[in-house]
Amino acid sequence: MTFPVLICDDSSLAQRMVKKSLPSDFACELHTADNGQQALDLLNNQHFALLFLDLTMPVMDGLEVLHHIKQKCIEVFVIVISGDVQPQMRERVMALGALDFISKPVDESRLTQVLKQFGLY
Repeated sequence: MTFPVLICDDSSLAQRMVKKSLPSDFACELHTADNGQQALDLLNNQHFALLFLDLTMPVMDGLEVLHHIKQKCIEVFVIVISGDVQPQMRERVMALGALDFISKPVDESRLTQVLKQFGLY
C-alpha cells in the first residue's frame, strides 16, 4: 500500500536527503514543496498522510504551517526535520501537533525509528 508523502524544505539538497533516508521498501508517493505556502496549497487541495516539514523557509516558515494545519484541522502526520535543535523549538512544534522532531542532517536509522514508532512503517 502506498500513501502520499509531502517533503517541505526550501533546499532541494535537503529534500533529496530526506528521500534518500527513507527505508528502501517504504511504499509512498513523494511530493515536494519549496516553502510553507506551497505546502499549505498542496495540503488544501489533496490528501497527504505524512508531511516532513522544515522550520526555516522563505515565504512561510514551518511554525506558520503547523499553526495553519492545527487551525484548519488538516489531517496529516507531521515530522519536523530542522537544523534548529533548541529544546524550546522542539517543545513548540510538539505543542502544535508534530509527531516528532528530527535534527538535520537526517539520520536514516532515526527516521526509520520514528516511522516505526508511529506505525507509519
